[in-house]
Amino acid sequence: MKYVKLGSTGLDVSAICLGTMSFGGGGNHTWGYDEEASRPFLKQAVEAGINFFDTANIYSVGKSEEIVGRALKDFAKRDEIVLATKLHGRMRPGPNGGGLSRKAIMTEIDRSLVRLETDYVDLYQIHRWDYETPIEETLEALHDVVKAGKARYIGASSMYAWQFSKALYLAEKHGWTRFVTMQNHYNLIYREEEREMLPLCADQGIGVIPWSPLARGRLTRDWDTATARSDTDEFGKLLYVDSDRTVVERVGEVAAERGVPRAQVALAWFGGKPGVAAPIIGATKPEHIDDAIASLDLELTPAEVARLEEPYAPHVTVGFR
Repeated sequence: MKYVKLGSTGLDVSAICLGTMSFGGGGNHTWGYDEEASRPFLKQAVEAGINFFDTANIYSVGKSEEIVGRALKDFAKRDEIVLATKLHGRMRPGPNGGGLSRKAIMTEIDRSLVRLETDYVDLYQIHRWDYETPIEETLEALHDVVKAGKARYIGASSMYAWQFSKALYLAEKHGWTRFVTMQNHYNLIYREEEREMLPLCADQGIGVIPWSPLARGRLTRDWDTATARSDTDEFGKLLYVDSDRTVVERVGEVAAERGVPRAQVALAWFGGKPGVAAPIIGATKPEHIDDAIASLDLELTPAEVARLEEPYAPHVTVGFR
C-alpha cells in the first residue's frame, strides 16, 4: 500500500480510501449489503493496508456507520486508521432532522460517534452546502466540534467553488478550523471539477478525495450492461449521459491493450491529477479492492491519458444539493 499526506496536513492516509455506502442495505441504498456480507470487505481492506475509511450518517440511515464501527473495532487498531463520516442529509422527519445548523451538527456528531463506537472521527465532513443555514453558523459549530475533541479535521463535499472559497475565507477571518479536504464528484466521464474546484484546491492546499471515481461502475463494464444498483439508483441515473459511452469504450480499449481490468485503468488515471490524494472506491466484490490497489502501480503514458480524455463532453452540473 502507498500512503500520502492528506492535502497540506500532516495526516498519512492510504492512497485508496474505502467508501462504505454499499454497507447497510437500507433507506435509499436497497442494493447494499447487510452486516454479514459487508464485514469481509472491511477486513480485506485493513489487511491490504488501507487505513482510510469513509462513511456518512445518511448511508442506510445510520446502518453503514454501525457496521463500519463494529468491524473496524474488531479488525483494526483505532489509532492506526483514519475514519471519516459526513452529515447534512435528513435523518428523521420534522424540524431539525437534517441540515447544518448548530443544533443539527451537535446532535449528529454525537449520534455518529455512538454508531461508530468511537470517541472521535478523524475527518468530519459536510455532505452538501446548506442553503437554509448561514455558513458562519455551520463553520463555528464545526470549529467547536474539533475543539471538543470529537473530530480531528473537517472537510467538505460537492459544492460550487465560490461556496468553498467563501467558507475558507470566513474560517481564516474568524480563526475557525479550516476545511482540509474536498470530497467531490470526479472521474473520467465527469470532469467539470477541473474548471474551478480543482484549481482552487491546488492553490489552497486542499486534499481532494473524489467520490464515484469509477462512475458508479460505468467505467468498469460495457455501457449497456445493467446491474442491481444501476437499475435502482435514481440519483445515479442523473449523473451520466449517452455521450459518455465513447470514454467508456476508450477505457476498455486501453485496458485490453494493457491486459488489465478496466477499473485499474480508470483509477490509474488519477495518478497524474494534482491534488488528488485518495479516490474513494466502493466494494461489493473482493476484486474491487484488489483492482484499486493494483491501480497504484499502473502508470499510464501521456498518449494513453490523452486518448482517454479526448472524447470528453461537458456535463450539466448536478449533485450540489
